Amino acid sequence: MERRLTAILAADAVGYSRMMHEDEQSALALLRKHRAEVLDPAIAKHRGRTVKLMGDGLLAEFSSVVEGVSCAAEIQRAMAARNAGSPSHRQMAFRIGVHLGDVIVEDDDLYGDGVNVAARLEGIAQHGGICISRQAYDQVQNKVALGYRSLGLKHLKNIPEPIEVFAVQGDGLAMVDERQEIRYCRTADGVRLAYAISGRGPPLVKTGNWLNHLEYDWDSPVWRHFFQGLSRNNRLIRYDPRGTGLSDWDVADISLDAWVSDLATVVDAAGLDRFPLFGLSQGCAISLAYTARNPNRVSHLILCGGFALGANKRAPEAQERRKAFATLMRSEWGADNPAIRQMFANYMMPGATKEQLDSFNELQRKTASAECATRYLEATGDIDVVALLRQIHVPTLVMHARGDSQVPFECGRQLAAQIPGAKFVALQSNNHVPLEQDPATERLFEEISLFLQ
Repeated sequence: MERRLTAILAADAVGYSRMMHEDEQSALALLRKHRAEVLDPAIAKHRGRTVKLMGDGLLAEFSSVVEGVSCAAEIQRAMAARNAGSPSHRQMAFRIGVHLGDVIVEDDDLYGDGVNVAARLEGIAQHGGICISRQAYDQVQNKVALGYRSLGLKHLKNIPEPIEVFAVQGDGLAMVDERQEIRYCRTADGVRLAYAISGRGPPLVKTGNWLNHLEYDWDSPVWRHFFQGLSRNNRLIRYDPRGTGLSDWDVADISLDAWVSDLATVVDAAGLDRFPLFGLSQGCAISLAYTARNPNRVSHLILCGGFALGANKRAPEAQERRKAFATLMRSEWGADNPAIRQMFANYMMPGATKEQLDSFNELQRKTASAECATRYLEATGDIDVVALLRQIHVPTLVMHARGDSQVPFECGRQLAAQIPGAKFVALQSNNHVPLEQDPATERLFEEISLFLQ
């Protein structure tokens, strides 16, 4: 019997019990096929060994946690590709947990807390997902091109101390479906960013704004029509800024300069030289700052629902209201009671349906932690790009909803008035977020299309 530090991968098949109930022989044959053609080759390729099979699961050991996590990602990519071409009743997904820890070795079997932690991590992973421990994350974050998101400290069954857990969101090559392709890049200060490409045609870059999430946004009743519309005639590039969505959540710097750096990193990673830039809400200030610093790279500038001066600098009462919001956000953002998130939803889209409000409410919770959402609110309130407006000398279109209660209509008018030659369009709407049922949204698309032509 010996002790050693090793990387442990635990995996199990989701839905296997249901498939066994329906057709035992077919389910067992499918599981064996996936093991033989996907799991076993991936484990061998990454110099691991299968320790034991456990019904619909397995335990594998790797001398390197880098190999273990890379193997997990390869398995999930291969399974996603297989399931994409299979009928729903024949789709099998795996959950995978990876941990770096001490184990006891006896007769080629592994025992101890290291094994138990990996098994518990697998149990909390999403279908087709990967969860890794802090010990594994510390070794792979700068070596394996994956997207990582902290899930915080988790109390795992039969594990005495809480474990910090990270979810793996994608891979550095791409997560591809028929609608969008998700890729990853890294900023100069080490923050991993996720960006997506959808549609065909000349490029159009959308700047990040309040709490984006590339995957959830695409399927959301609040945003899906919007990104489909922007992708009609263009190759749309959008991204999750630092602290949100599929990008790194645990970041030191959340500020206007950091957001501009995120935009610069994404357009460079996407290989863009000169492109039109679209900003929504706080994304307008980011777009303005980037354009002022890089005038030769932006061909057209489109601003919707934006401002040059953050709410903290507009009026004392606005500053006090945001301070109150920030206090509530830090304590209530992730709670079961959605009251504080609901306030933002109501402010941003008073014309929304119940489905849209509920979706946006939940989307905010999934997209950022309480601390990060609060820091976003505070940094947005302190924005001041007024001095940059006269420096903008690219064709500019400014649009703003007349009844916008999140960002006053006058803010949009002031942008257009101070940017040389800017065109201003007033949208007949009360919504800060362009909703599918709002007639002003189709007007927005028409104005963008005409402007870019």
